[in-house]
Amino acid sequence: MRSRILRDIKARRAVVSKELERTIWRYLSRNTTMDPRVRMQAQLALSRTPREACPSAISNRCIVTGRGRGVFNQWKLCRFQFRLRALDGDLPGVDKASW
Repeated sequence: MRSRILRDIKARRAVVSKELERTIWRYLSRNTTMDPRVRMQAQLALSRTPREACPSAISNRCIVTGRGRGVFNQWKLCRFQFRLRALDGDLPGVDKASW
């Protein structure tokens, strides 16, 4: 496996494992009825969480090649791998257009 794919897998696992913790800190930091000191501590705790645990840091990558551009979300394949698999008939419901 390529290192980019492994890094992507690691980041996705980090997001899942830290999701509840991030949600709690985010709620506490945005709650205006709380004491300002508690809100500030929640903001600091939220900023201390690892960058890879942030969902917006995850980019879509091809599961075969690790390419980060031209990825079809539904199949998680880049355009070239999608074309090869579609022509081989590996993708159900995908046919080559002819008119």
